[in-house]
Amino acid sequence: MKKFFGKIKNWFIRHKPSKRKVIQLYSALLYNANIKGFFNGRIYKGATKNLCVPGLNCYSCPGAIGSCPLGALQNALSASKTRTPAYVFGIIILFGLLLGRTICGWLCPVGLGQELLYKIKTPKVKKSKVTRVFSYFKYVVLIALVVIVPLMFAVPGFCEYICPAGTFEGGVGLLSNSANEGLLANLGPLFSWKFMLLVFVVVASIFFFRFFCRFLCPLGALYGFFCKIAMLGVKLDKNKCTDCGLCIGVCKMDIKRVGDHECIHCGACISVCPAKAISWKGEKLFIRENDADMPASTEIKPLTSMLKKEPAQKEQDNEQE
Repeated sequence: MKKFFGKIKNWFIRHKPSKRKVIQLYSALLYNANIKGFFNGRIYKGATKNLCVPGLNCYSCPGAIGSCPLGALQNALSASKTRTPAYVFGIIILFGLLLGRTICGWLCPVGLGQELLYKIKTPKVKKSKVTRVFSYFKYVVLIALVVIVPLMFAVPGFCEYICPAGTFEGGVGLLSNSANEGLLANLGPLFSWKFMLLVFVVVASIFFFRFFCRFLCPLGALYGFFCKIAMLGVKLDKNKCTDCGLCIGVCKMDIKRVGDHECIHCGACISVCPAKAISWKGEKLFIRENDADMPASTEIKPLTSMLKKEPAQKEQDNEQE
């Protein structure tokens, strides 16, 4: 019996969520804290909807308490002929300067969902020169659907025609509630297209690590412009670097070097660097230890351990007194 419970205990120890996973989960719950909306099938339209959350999270999700920065940007550009979208530009620049693509790695519910799908045991498609080329397609999506279409046709192109997060959180989230049965009659070819695209992204995310983030997400492309100047993220000390390539090898994203525009700053590269050349920017303010994927229950108490004295030292101090 002890062996049986011992195996169960060991299984839970091996599968403890990392600190990053816990933060991702908390972010998803915080973004969708309107629990009431999941029961009544209504979109929350309170005061907090005037604020943008950092990650990709659909405005129309029944649980959403804030706006999606990407949706807000498209709507602002659509209305730019009548008013200047200063607030949306300002908030995105603020998020970018503070966090950059750290938002993708730590604060995006869509990223968390893809990482969980990737855990399904199947053959995986590894990154290569081909995936690196395709990773630039998200910049095409950004320019075409997030900027040009809203400006020229006053339509939020990405939300309207592509966004799988909107289809799942907004479309499926609302339609799955019995209170919205009447909406089913209004569905047409556009929803069918977006639903098929959602299914494709879900399936692809099982085989490709963060398929949507790497190849389609314009918000990640936007935050990528801030990677070098963001306050928080991973940084490489070139003076210590030996060009061993272990950091590039362990990373599942299509990076060429640590901290570039494809880096989501998950911190996986920090622990594998033999030269200790990789560390956190702003770690004195935000991070207390380098291993971002250490199990959440593991506690590092450097200050406490320094203050604690060994028993022999305590006895010596008592004798001196």
